[in-house]
Amino acid sequence: MSAPISIVIPTLNAAQVLPGTLQALMEGLHAGLIRELIVTDGGSGDATLEIADEAGAQIVIGPPSRGGQLRRGCAAAKGDWLFILHADTELQAGWAAEVAAHLPSDRPAALRLRFRAKGLGPSWVAGWANLRSRLFGLPYGDQGLLVRREAYQSVGGYPDQPLMEDVALIRALPRPVLLKTGAITSAERYTRQGWIRRGARNLWTLTRYFLGADPERLAQAYRR
Repeated sequence: MSAPISIVIPTLNAAQVLPGTLQALMEGLHAGLIRELIVTDGGSGDATLEIADEAGAQIVIGPPSRGGQLRRGCAAAKGDWLFILHADTELQAGWAAEVAAHLPSDRPAALRLRFRAKGLGPSWVAGWANLRSRLFGLPYGDQGLLVRREAYQSVGGYPDQPLMEDVALIRALPRPVLLKTGAITSAERYTRQGWIRRGARNLWTLTRYFLGADPERLAQAYRR
């Protein structure tokens, strides 16, 4: 019987963070959960692809757009389940046992957001993200997404858009379960821009998306 999970990771110049993300996946490999690793790259100019190749990943290459990259990566997957992770997100130790226990439920799932930083700012932002996930069933991509491949395909998969592709997919799927395991992600953008400012900006971007703003224009504003 084949291992059930295809890991899908979108990358773009992720050489500094990808090794830690891959190392955290090893316990899933040892537990017999991981069938394949797919790295879907948007044109990295650093050592990202060399790192992925050394890890035995299947590499998919195309234009840089997270929605498009994820769509291509998931299309290449063969596992019964897709586990989509950002390149700078490390799974908390013990994740494999909880994920294995969840699989019989058939429901989508996300992880609890945590940051590689301490203090009031990280606690506030992560707390809001996890509350949003519990109350509204709306986790973001940096919390990881575990979803049956059939369910993913039945709703049309990720849209090829540069921003809010995770929200678009989540809204089409059944309400996801929030697991106890942490998804420990980079705090670089928050520490550079300020925790309150960045958190408020993300909330404003989500609000504009719900009001019908074009994802391409949102992505341009987000990058600025």
